Amino acid sequence: MLLGARFESTNGSSGGTPPDGELPSGDRPVQVDRSASVTRRSSIETRFLVESETLLIDLEKRLKILSSASCHGGLVRARYIMNHQVPANPVAAPSAPSGRKWTDPAKYLKQVAGGLGVVGEAVALMTAVPMKQLVTLREEADGVWVEGFVTVGVTNAVRAGDPVKPAAADRHAKPGTINIILVTNARLADSAMVGAVQVLTESKAAVLLAAGVPSWSGRRGATGTGTDAVVIACGAGRSGPQLRYSGTHTKIGELIGRLVMRGVNEGLKRSERWLKRRLAQGDRQAAMKRAFPLAAQDKSL
Repeated sequence: MLLGARFESTNGSSGGTPPDGELPSGDRPVQVDRSASVTRRSSIETRFLVESETLLIDLEKRLKILSSASCHGGLVRARYIMNHQVPANPVAAPSAPSGRKWTDPAKYLKQVAGGLGVVGEAVALMTAVPMKQLVTLREEADGVWVEGFVTVGVTNAVRAGDPVKPAAADRHAKPGTINIILVTNARLADSAMVGAVQVLTESKAAVLLAAGVPSWSGRRGATGTGTDAVVIACGAGRSGPQLRYSGTHTKIGELIGRLVMRGVNEGLKRSERWLKRRLAQGDRQAAMKRAFPLAAQDKSL
């Protein structure tokens, strides 16, 4: 199996969650960030790793996937799913040599996949959210399970129907993306996959509205961000029941709604902690510059 020795699932693992950014010593060589798992979760069956600022999910076989991914998106069959961290606002200076690769996200993400040893197509997303903030979680009932991989950033939040952000503001936009990847053992009809996206979106919006996340314009009531992406993969593991419907009146709709609300809630908390750490780090650096102005100007130090 490709990369098999490096992939892990958390099947059979449970119990407490170590502090953010810290892994159990036995897992360090594998680089699977189990610290990013919600404490309430059950075991995670889906195999994944976090390496080179990338979440790489191995479904172990080609499954039906519906996504809004910039690389291999739409309704496809694929074995691998990626969520890759890129620098904040990478297109701010497209004329710079270092910025050229961002003009074609699909081509760039294929290169990333190749660097990880992926053979064949991978459904791939991009985000500026650090993978240390990755949330993994699971819901199951009546022979159906749903597993989620969620990264949350909301500094680019917007309310559906708001005016498009001016181009001048876009050039200086802060990073913010909510990427949600769901994997289920249920065999969903194509229409049920669309229904799953609908339930996911409603659940995400409900959390953001309840949290009072503001739109980029300053108005409260954001329903997402301008760059959110979603991936739904079905028929994983030992395939579960065949389902024609997935709305909020169905069991799988309930599982998706509960999982997404938990995941986005936890993702918001991690995003807030990360931003606070970044601000505190910036304050310390500013204090050092004030205390040692000559040292700050000397690039050789």
